[in-house]
Amino acid sequence: MSFSDILNSGKFVVTAEIGPPKGTDIKEMLHHMQVLRGKIDAANITDNQSAVMRICSLAVCKLAMENGLEPVLQMTCRDRNRIGLQSDLLGASVLGIKNVLCMTGDHVSAGDHKQAKPVYDVESVQLLKIVDGLNDGRDMSGNDLKGATDFYQGAVVTPESNPIEPQLIKFGKKVTAGAKFFQTQAVYDMEGFKTFMGHAKKFPVKILAGIVVLKSAGMANFMNKFVPGIKVPQVLIDELKAAGKEKALDTGMDIAARHIKQLKDEAICDGVHIMAIGMEDKVPDIMERAGLL
Repeated sequence: MSFSDILNSGKFVVTAEIGPPKGTDIKEMLHHMQVLRGKIDAANITDNQSAVMRICSLAVCKLAMENGLEPVLQMTCRDRNRIGLQSDLLGASVLGIKNVLCMTGDHVSAGDHKQAKPVYDVESVQLLKIVDGLNDGRDMSGNDLKGATDFYQGAVVTPESNPIEPQLIKFGKKVTAGAKFFQTQAVYDMEGFKTFMGHAKKFPVKILAGIVVLKSAGMANFMNKFVPGIKVPQVLIDELKAAGKEKALDTGMDIAARHIKQLKDEAICDGVHIMAIGMEDKVPDIMERAGLL
């Protein structure tokens, strides 16, 4: 079954991220693909994540398919204009890539090439419209294509953003622009996420809750201070502190598993998107602790 078929079947879906390396040594990345094969329903291939230059998502998506994973092509608007974006989308289509996640992208000031010129010719809502047009057989200028694409397009949303109203407005715009599924920024407040889902369920889209694995109390405090839209509750930080340095990661994995289990058992959303951030080999363990394997 394709990723779209699985999502629409009612199964509790699990996706995870694979971050392309900064360089041509792909041994660790291929190991992560092997570990995740047969465990997850699709693998997001990040696109120069955090504005750090890495192997392109398109090439790694092809490698993912060769290693038995269904990829989700992440595409940001930071590095390419509308011609480059459309060209890469057509390239992805002929390579057999079926899923695309449309994102505006972190500013270059967050990355390792701070002197680079950000493009942002379009933003995420416009990119969704571009994908919708390509699926209908026309480019952004209305020109007919010699063969249309067939993408299952998704977008991102930040349920813990404060204030939440701008996120809800843009969420609606993304649905109108053609988004079929959403993968969220990290959520740690389950009751607050239920409130967001009360709004999201009014729309005919699938929602995968973002799960970022906490490695330590320091990581949680860092995200609270520097990552917009993420709020790790103090009770979880205290739990990580109480575990001590040696057991902090194990506790973070337990927290992730506990949240995943709650999301599934209470049918809060359609699945989860696990972001292990360099610890992709821990994902199956987290899934097992959550009762998914």
